[in-house]
Amino acid sequence: MLGEALGLGSFDIRTAPPPADPPADPNVAALRRVVDDLAVSTQAIGELMLEVAPAYLPDTEAADVLALLCDQIGEPLEHGLAARRYAMSGDRRALHGTVL
Repeated sequence: MLGEALGLGSFDIRTAPPPADPPADPNVAALRRVVDDLAVSTQAIGELMLEVAPAYLPDTEAADVLALLCDQIGEPLEHGLAARRYAMSGDRRALHGTVL
């Protein structure tokens, strides 16, 4: 990996590290668990989207292919595309404004 080649050790630059301390407020902790569960299910949907529209396709071409699938499963196309981007990147920012 690049980090090892530069003498920085092994690390994943796609995701931010988790928060250092768990939230003290139980409501915040519960909401965080809900968001985590949503991200896990969105990852699974994104992997399905990648089976239908592989990562080498740009979003415009993937939209043509995924429109029918999204319609059949009752998912808005924008959510399907966001889930596909999240499955490719692992970065939750891909879900902002759509799924999250």
